[in-house]
Amino acid sequence: MFNNKSILITGGTGSFGNAFVNYLIKNYKPKKLIIFSRDEFKQFQMAEKFPTEKYRFLRYFIGDVRDKQRLKLATKDVDFLIHAAALKQVASAEYNPQEYINTNILGAQNVIDVCMENKVKKVIALSTDKAANPINLYGATKLASDKLFIAANNLVGKEKTRFAIVRYGNVLNSRGSVVPYFKSLSENKSKFFPITHPKMTRFWITLEETVKFVDFTFKIMSGGEIFVPKIPSIKIIDLAKAINPNMKIKIIGIKPGEKLHEIMCPRDSSHLTLEFNKYFLIKPDVVFFSINNSFQKNYLKEKGKKVKDNFEYNSLTNKQYLSINQIKKII
Repeated sequence: MFNNKSILITGGTGSFGNAFVNYLIKNYKPKKLIIFSRDEFKQFQMAEKFPTEKYRFLRYFIGDVRDKQRLKLATKDVDFLIHAAALKQVASAEYNPQEYINTNILGAQNVIDVCMENKVKKVIALSTDKAANPINLYGATKLASDKLFIAANNLVGKEKTRFAIVRYGNVLNSRGSVVPYFKSLSENKSKFFPITHPKMTRFWITLEETVKFVDFTFKIMSGGEIFVPKIPSIKIIDLAKAINPNMKIKIIGIKPGEKLHEIMCPRDSSHLTLEFNKYFLIKPDVVFFSINNSFQKNYLKEKGKKVKDNFEYNSLTNKQYLSINQIKKII
Protein backbone atom coordinates (compact mmCIF):
# COMPACT_ATOMS: atom_id res chain seq x y z
CA MET A 1 0.00 0.00 0.00
CA PHE A 2 2.67 2.51 1.02
CA ASN A 3 5.61 1.24 -1.04
CA ASN A 4 7.16 4.07 -3.06
CA LYS A 5 4.46 6.47 -1.84
CA SER A 6 4.68 9.81 -0.03
CA ILE A 7 2.76 9.98 3.24
CA LEU A 8 2.19 12.86 5.65
CA ILE A 9 0.99 12.62 9.26
CA THR A 10 -0.33 15.75 10.94
CA GLY A 11 0.39 15.65 14.66
CA GLY A 12 3.06 13.16 13.65
CA THR A 13 5.18 13.37 16.81
CA GLY A 14 2.40 11.93 18.96
CA SER A 15 1.91 8.35 20.06
CA PHE A 16 0.28 7.32 16.78
CA GLY A 17 3.01 8.93 14.66
CA ASN A 18 5.78 7.10 16.51
CA ALA A 19 3.95 3.78 16.22
CA PHE A 20 3.19 4.38 12.55
CA VAL A 21 6.85 5.05 11.72
CA ASN A 22 7.80 1.79 13.45
CA TYR A 23 5.14 -0.04 11.46
CA LEU A 24 6.23 1.44 8.13
CA ILE A 25 9.87 0.55 8.74
CA LYS A 26 8.91 -3.10 9.34
CA ASN A 27 6.35 -3.50 6.56
CA TYR A 28 6.89 -1.02 3.71
CA LYS A 29 9.42 0.95 1.71
CA PRO A 30 7.86 4.40 1.38
CA LYS A 31 9.23 7.08 -0.87
CA LYS A 32 8.74 9.73 1.80
CA LEU A 33 7.12 10.04 5.23
CA ILE A 34 6.57 13.60 6.46
CA ILE A 35 6.18 14.16 10.20
CA PHE A 36 4.19 17.38 10.48
CA SER A 37 3.85 18.87 13.98
CA ARG A 38 4.23 22.14 15.84
CA ASP A 39 6.50 21.02 18.70
CA GLU A 40 10.17 21.28 17.75
CA PHE A 41 11.34 19.47 20.89
CA LYS A 42 9.16 16.45 20.16
CA GLN A 43 10.50 16.52 16.61
CA PHE A 44 14.03 16.55 18.02
CA GLN A 45 13.21 13.57 20.26
CA MET A 46 11.66 11.68 17.36
CA ALA A 47 14.63 12.44 15.11
CA GLU A 48 16.91 10.98 17.80
CA LYS A 49 14.83 7.82 17.73
CA PHE A 50 14.40 7.75 13.93
CA PRO A 51 17.38 9.65 12.45
CA THR A 52 17.12 10.70 8.82
CA GLU A 53 20.68 9.47 8.25
CA LYS A 54 19.40 5.93 8.80
CA TYR A 55 15.83 6.35 7.55
CA ARG A 56 16.28 8.37 4.39
CA PHE A 57 12.56 8.51 3.65
CA LEU A 58 11.78 10.54 6.80
CA ARG A 59 11.17 14.29 6.78
CA TYR A 60 10.54 16.43 9.87
CA PHE A 61 8.36 19.44 9.09
CA ILE A 62 7.47 22.01 11.77
CA GLY A 63 4.02 23.46 11.29
CA ASP A 64 0.53 23.88 12.71
CA VAL A 65 -2.74 22.78 11.08
CA ARG A 66 -4.01 26.28 11.85
CA ASP A 67 -1.46 27.59 9.32
CA LYS A 68 -2.93 26.80 5.91
CA GLN A 69 0.02 28.08 3.88
CA ARG A 70 2.46 25.91 5.82
CA LEU A 71 0.18 22.90 5.34
CA LYS A 72 -0.06 23.57 1.63
CA LEU A 73 3.72 23.56 1.35
CA ALA A 74 4.04 20.36 3.36
CA THR A 75 1.44 18.42 1.34
CA LYS A 76 3.00 19.07 -2.06
CA ASP A 77 3.39 15.75 -3.95
CA VAL A 78 1.89 13.77 -1.04
CA ASP A 79 -0.08 10.62 -1.95
CA PHE A 80 -1.68 9.75 1.40
CA LEU A 81 -2.38 11.83 4.49
CA ILE A 82 -3.28 10.79 8.04
CA HIS A 83 -4.81 13.59 10.09
CA ALA A 84 -3.87 12.91 13.71
CA ALA A 85 -3.37 16.49 14.93
CA ALA A 86 -5.88 17.54 17.59
CA LEU A 87 -6.34 19.03 21.01
CA LYS A 88 -7.71 16.11 23.02
CA GLN A 89 -8.14 16.77 26.73
CA VAL A 90 -11.84 16.64 27.61
CA ALA A 91 -11.72 18.81 30.74
CA SER A 92 -9.37 21.36 29.17
CA ALA A 93 -11.76 21.82 26.24
CA GLU A 94 -14.55 22.90 28.57
CA TYR A 95 -12.40 25.85 29.74
CA ASN A 96 -10.68 26.65 26.43
CA PRO A 97 -13.36 26.12 23.78
CA GLN A 98 -12.06 28.54 21.15
CA GLU A 99 -8.62 26.89 21.06
CA TYR A 100 -10.22 23.49 20.44
CA ILE A 101 -12.41 24.96 17.69
CA ASN A 102 -9.39 26.59 16.05
CA THR A 103 -7.40 23.34 15.92
CA ASN A 104 -10.00 20.58 15.68
CA ILE A 105 -12.49 22.25 13.33
CA LEU A 106 -10.78 25.09 11.48
CA GLY A 107 -7.54 23.08 11.31
CA ALA A 108 -9.48 20.14 9.83
CA GLN A 109 -10.89 22.39 7.12
CA ASN A 110 -7.38 23.61 6.32
CA VAL A 111 -6.27 20.00 5.89
CA ILE A 112 -9.20 19.34 3.54
CA ASP A 113 -8.53 22.45 1.46
CA VAL A 114 -4.82 21.79 0.91
CA CYS A 115 -5.40 18.10 0.16
CA MET A 116 -7.83 19.05 -2.60
CA GLU A 117 -5.50 21.75 -3.92
CA ASN A 118 -2.48 19.42 -3.97
CA LYS A 119 -4.49 16.42 -5.22
CA VAL A 120 -3.66 14.09 -2.32
CA LYS A 121 -5.16 10.71 -3.26
CA LYS A 122 -6.47 9.43 0.08
CA VAL A 123 -6.98 11.07 3.47
CA ILE A 124 -7.92 9.38 6.72
CA ALA A 125 -8.83 11.51 9.72
CA LEU A 126 -8.45 9.90 13.13
CA SER A 127 -11.51 10.38 15.31
CA THR A 128 -12.72 9.29 18.73
CA ASP A 129 -15.64 7.58 20.45
CA LYS A 130 -16.30 10.95 22.08
CA ALA A 131 -17.53 12.23 18.69
CA ALA A 132 -20.52 9.85 18.87
CA ASN A 133 -23.42 11.60 20.62
CA PRO A 134 -21.02 14.10 22.23
CA ILE A 135 -21.75 15.72 25.57
CA ASN A 136 -18.45 17.61 25.80
CA LEU A 137 -16.85 20.28 23.66
CA TYR A 138 -13.93 18.07 22.60
CA GLY A 139 -16.34 15.44 21.26
CA ALA A 140 -18.41 18.14 19.56
CA THR A 141 -15.35 19.53 17.76
CA LYS A 142 -14.37 16.04 16.58
CA LEU A 143 -17.93 15.37 15.36
CA ALA A 144 -17.78 18.64 13.40
CA SER A 145 -14.39 17.58 12.03
CA ASP A 146 -15.81 14.19 10.98
CA LYS A 147 -18.68 15.91 9.18
CA LEU A 148 -16.26 18.21 7.35
CA PHE A 149 -14.16 15.31 6.09
CA ILE A 150 -17.21 13.32 4.98
CA ALA A 151 -18.74 16.30 3.16
CA ALA A 152 -15.40 17.03 1.46
CA ASN A 153 -16.00 14.04 -0.82
CA ASN A 154 -18.68 16.13 -2.53
CA LEU A 155 -16.32 19.07 -3.06
CA VAL A 156 -13.61 17.33 -5.08
CA GLY A 157 -15.52 17.38 -8.36
CA LYS A 158 -13.75 15.26 -10.96
CA GLU A 159 -10.59 14.97 -8.87
CA LYS A 160 -9.75 11.68 -7.14
CA THR A 161 -9.07 12.88 -3.59
CA ARG A 162 -11.05 10.79 -1.11
CA PHE A 163 -11.67 11.33 2.61
CA ALA A 164 -12.67 8.80 5.31
CA ILE A 165 -12.77 8.56 9.12
CA VAL A 166 -11.34 6.03 11.57
CA ARG A 167 -13.08 6.16 14.95
CA TYR A 168 -11.73 4.25 17.94
CA GLY A 169 -11.66 4.27 21.74
CA ASN A 170 -9.01 4.82 24.41
CA VAL A 171 -5.52 3.94 23.18
CA LEU A 172 -3.39 2.00 25.62
CA ASN A 173 -0.27 3.92 26.74
CA SER A 174 -0.88 6.83 24.39
CA ARG A 175 -0.12 10.35 25.55
CA GLY A 176 -2.85 11.32 28.01
CA SER A 177 -3.85 7.69 28.62
CA VAL A 178 -4.88 6.80 32.17
CA VAL A 179 -2.49 3.81 32.22
CA PRO A 180 0.80 5.74 32.67
CA TYR A 181 -0.94 7.93 35.24
CA PHE A 182 -2.16 4.96 37.29
CA LYS A 183 1.25 3.29 36.99
CA SER A 184 2.98 6.41 38.31
CA LEU A 185 0.59 6.54 41.26
CA SER A 186 1.38 2.91 42.04
CA GLU A 187 5.15 3.33 41.65
CA ASN A 188 5.14 6.47 43.82
CA LYS A 189 3.12 4.61 46.47
CA SER A 190 0.24 7.06 46.45
CA LYS A 191 -2.54 6.48 48.97
CA PHE A 192 -5.25 5.67 46.42
CA PHE A 193 -6.34 5.46 42.78
CA PRO A 194 -8.79 8.30 41.97
CA ILE A 195 -11.74 6.72 40.11
CA THR A 196 -14.51 8.99 38.87
CA HIS A 197 -17.24 6.32 39.01
CA PRO A 198 -17.15 2.64 40.05
CA LYS A 199 -19.17 1.53 36.99
CA MET A 200 -17.29 3.53 34.34
CA THR A 201 -16.33 1.59 31.17
CA ARG A 202 -14.20 2.42 28.14
CA PHE A 203 -13.36 0.91 24.77
CA TRP A 204 -9.76 -0.29 24.64
CA ILE A 205 -7.26 -0.60 21.79
CA THR A 206 -3.46 -0.86 21.56
CA LEU A 207 -1.33 1.47 19.45
CA GLU A 208 -0.24 -1.44 17.26
CA GLU A 209 -3.87 -2.39 16.60
CA THR A 210 -4.69 1.22 15.75
CA VAL A 211 -1.88 1.49 13.21
CA LYS A 212 -2.79 -1.83 11.56
CA PHE A 213 -6.43 -0.79 11.33
CA VAL A 214 -5.54 2.52 9.68
CA ASP A 215 -3.38 0.64 7.15
CA PHE A 216 -6.32 -1.69 6.47
CA THR A 217 -8.81 1.16 6.00
CA PHE A 218 -6.56 2.88 3.46
CA LYS A 219 -6.88 -0.28 1.36
CA ILE A 220 -10.67 -0.55 1.55
CA MET A 221 -11.91 3.07 1.74
CA SER A 222 -14.03 4.55 -1.04
CA GLY A 223 -14.66 7.91 0.62
CA GLY A 224 -17.17 9.12 3.18
CA GLU A 225 -17.13 6.12 5.52
CA ILE A 226 -16.61 6.04 9.26
CA PHE A 227 -14.67 2.87 10.13
CA VAL A 228 -15.08 1.49 13.66
CA PRO A 229 -12.91 -1.46 14.78
CA LYS A 230 -14.42 -4.18 16.95
CA ILE A 231 -12.46 -3.85 20.18
CA PRO A 232 -12.94 -4.90 23.82
CA SER A 233 -14.23 -2.84 26.72
CA ILE A 234 -12.72 -2.56 30.17
CA LYS A 235 -14.01 -1.41 33.54
CA ILE A 236 -11.79 1.42 34.80
CA ILE A 237 -11.92 -0.03 38.28
CA ASP A 238 -10.56 -3.34 36.87
CA LEU A 239 -7.67 -1.42 35.29
CA ALA A 240 -6.74 -0.01 38.69
CA LYS A 241 -6.90 -3.50 40.24
CA ALA A 242 -4.74 -4.90 37.43
CA ILE A 243 -2.02 -2.31 38.08
CA ASN A 244 -2.04 -2.64 41.87
CA PRO A 245 -4.66 -4.85 43.54
CA ASN A 246 -3.55 -3.74 47.02
CA MET A 247 -3.95 -0.02 46.47
CA LYS A 248 -7.08 1.71 47.77
CA ILE A 249 -9.65 3.23 45.43
CA LYS A 250 -11.28 6.61 46.02
CA ILE A 251 -14.40 7.62 44.09
CA ILE A 252 -13.99 11.30 43.18
CA GLY A 253 -16.99 11.95 40.92
CA ILE A 254 -17.35 12.36 37.17
CA LYS A 255 -15.27 15.20 35.69
CA PRO A 256 -16.58 18.02 33.46
CA GLY A 257 -17.62 16.64 30.05
CA GLU A 258 -16.99 13.01 31.02
CA LYS A 259 -19.34 10.14 30.13
CA LEU A 260 -20.02 7.08 32.24
CA HIS A 261 -19.86 4.88 29.11
CA GLU A 262 -18.71 5.61 25.55
CA ILE A 263 -20.43 4.99 22.22
CA MET A 264 -18.82 4.36 18.83
CA CYS A 265 -21.86 3.52 16.68
CA PRO A 266 -24.83 5.62 17.83
CA ARG A 267 -28.36 4.21 17.87
CA ASP A 268 -29.50 7.08 15.66
CA SER A 269 -27.09 5.88 12.95
CA SER A 270 -28.17 2.23 13.03
CA HIS A 271 -29.91 2.58 9.65
CA LEU A 272 -26.51 3.55 8.18
CA THR A 273 -24.37 0.96 9.97
CA LEU A 274 -22.98 -2.20 8.38
CA GLU A 275 -21.26 -4.98 10.30
CA PHE A 276 -18.21 -6.75 8.89
CA ASN A 277 -16.09 -9.47 10.48
CA LYS A 278 -13.66 -7.16 12.29
CA TYR A 279 -15.26 -3.74 12.05
CA PHE A 280 -18.40 -1.67 11.65
CA LEU A 281 -18.87 0.81 8.82
CA ILE A 282 -21.12 3.85 9.17
CA LYS A 283 -22.20 4.98 5.73
CA PRO A 284 -22.41 8.71 4.96
CA ASP A 285 -25.86 10.23 5.43
CA VAL A 286 -25.39 12.53 2.45
CA VAL A 287 -25.56 11.70 -1.25
CA PHE A 288 -22.24 11.77 -3.08
CA PHE A 289 -22.29 12.89 -6.70
CA SER A 290 -18.77 11.65 -7.50
CA ILE A 291 -18.80 8.31 -5.65
CA ASN A 292 -21.06 5.43 -6.61
CA ASN A 293 -20.72 2.85 -3.86
CA SER A 294 -23.12 0.92 -1.63
CA PHE A 295 -20.19 0.27 0.80
CA GLN A 296 -21.47 -3.29 1.30
CA LYS A 297 -18.41 -5.11 -0.06
CA ASN A 298 -14.74 -4.55 0.78
CA TYR A 299 -11.66 -5.48 -1.23
CA LEU A 300 -11.60 -8.86 0.52
CA LYS A 301 -15.03 -9.46 -1.08
CA GLU A 302 -16.54 -9.64 2.38
CA LYS A 303 -20.15 -8.43 2.45
CA GLY A 304 -21.33 -6.24 5.28
CA LYS A 305 -24.61 -6.98 7.05
CA LYS A 306 -27.05 -4.28 8.04
CA VAL A 307 -27.31 -4.07 11.84
CA LYS A 308 -30.65 -4.26 13.61
CA ASP A 309 -32.71 -1.13 14.08
CA ASN A 310 -31.65 0.81 17.19
CA PHE A 311 -28.34 -1.06 17.38
CA GLU A 312 -25.73 0.80 19.42
CA TYR A 313 -22.07 -0.09 19.86
CA ASN A 314 -21.62 0.91 23.49
CA SER A 315 -18.73 0.23 25.89
CA LEU A 316 -21.20 -0.95 28.55
CA THR A 317 -23.14 -3.43 26.39
CA ASN A 318 -20.12 -4.52 24.34
CA LYS A 319 -19.99 -8.34 24.06
CA GLN A 320 -16.22 -8.37 24.54
CA TYR A 321 -14.70 -7.40 27.91
CA LEU A 322 -11.14 -7.78 29.17
CA SER A 323 -10.73 -9.47 32.55
CA ILE A 324 -8.28 -8.21 35.17
CA ASN A 325 -5.80 -10.93 34.15
CA GLN A 326 -6.15 -10.04 30.46
CA ILE A 327 -5.55 -6.36 31.26
CA LYS A 328 -2.39 -7.31 33.19
CA LYS A 329 -0.98 -9.05 30.12
CA ILE A 330 -1.26 -6.02 27.83
CA ILE A 331 -0.29 -3.14 30.12
